[in-house]
Amino acid sequence: MIIEPAPVTNADSDDVLGIDPFLFGFGFAADGTATPLKWEDVISGDVAAYPRMWLHLNRLSRQAQGWLYRKSGIDKVAVQSLLQQETRPRSTRHGTGFLINLRGVNLNAGEALEDMIALRMWASEGVLITLRSRRVQAARDVEALIKAGEAPASTGGLVAALANALTDRMEPEIAAFDEQCDGFEDEILDPAIRLGRATLSEFRRKVLALRRYIVPQREALAQLVREGSAAGFFTDTDVLYLRESVDRVTRLAEDLDAIRERSIVLQEQVMEERSDMMNQRLFVLSILSAVFLPISFVTGLFGVNVGGVPGVNSPMAFAVLVGSLALATGIMLAIFRWRRWI
Repeated sequence: MIIEPAPVTNADSDDVLGIDPFLFGFGFAADGTATPLKWEDVISGDVAAYPRMWLHLNRLSRQAQGWLYRKSGIDKVAVQSLLQQETRPRSTRHGTGFLINLRGVNLNAGEALEDMIALRMWASEGVLITLRSRRVQAARDVEALIKAGEAPASTGGLVAALANALTDRMEPEIAAFDEQCDGFEDEILDPAIRLGRATLSEFRRKVLALRRYIVPQREALAQLVREGSAAGFFTDTDVLYLRESVDRVTRLAEDLDAIRERSIVLQEQVMEERSDMMNQRLFVLSILSAVFLPISFVTGLFGVNVGGVPGVNSPMAFAVLVGSLALATGIMLAIFRWRRWI
C-alpha cells in the first residue's frame, strides 16, 4: 500500500517521516560532463536544463513520493509500481520508458546478506530515477565511476553499469557460499567434528533466499536486453555489457543450484551417519544383552527361594557356577566372533 505523499518542499527536514528524500544525483551536459545535483535543483525544476540526469532517491521518503507523483512527469501507474512494498526482479517497457526492478545482496552492517535489497528504476531517454529503501552499494559504485570522470554516455549505459555493479557485488558473496559448502564437506569427513543438522538447514535457507531473486533477475535482464535493443534504448556497447551481466547472473544461478544440491547431499549424509551411529549403538546393546541373557537366566533360576536348589550344601558350588557362566560367556563371544558379528 502506498501512503499519501507529502507536499514537495525544499527542506529535507520537512519530510513527514524524517527521512532525507535525496541521496545523490547528477545532471549530464551534452558533452557528457556530470554535475552533482541537490534536492533544491530537483524540486525547483532546474534539472530540466540538462539533456540527461540521474536521480537516486529514498523510496521511504514522503517528499520523494510526492515529487514522483506531482512533478516527475511519470504517470501514476509507473509511480505506483516504483513505490510498491514488495517487488520481484522484472523489466517492463512502459510508454517511452522502462520500469526495471533488480536486486542486490545486502551488504549493510548488521543485516542478513541473503535479505536482498530492491533497486527500482525508471529509465527513459533523458531521465534515470532509481529508488531504494536501504543502502545499495552498487549505486555508490556507479556514483564513484561518475565522479572519477568515467560516466556512461547514455541513460541506457547507466542502467547497464548499475546491472553490472549489482552482479559484481554478488559474485564474491556467492563464491563465499561455495567455499562454506566445501568447508562443510571437510567437516563431515573429519570424525572429530560433529556438524549440526541445524547448521546445514540454516545454510540451505540462505541459499534458497538468494536463489529466489537471482533466477528471476536473469530473466529480467534478458528481457531488458531484448526490449531495450528493439527500442534503440541501448547502444551496441551497452548491449554487450548487459549480455555479459545476463551470462554472469545465469552462472551465479547455476552455482546456487549446485550449492543447494550439495547441501542436500551433505544433510542426507549427516542423517545417514547419525543413523549408522545409532544402529551401531543398538547393535552393541543387543550383543551385550545376548551375552548376559544366559547369566541372568541362571542367576535368576538359582536365586529362587525354594527347596531343592542344587549345591546349597556344597562349598564348591559357587565356584562351579561362576566358572560355568564364564565358560558359557566365552563360548558365546567366540561364536559371535566366528559369525563376524563383533
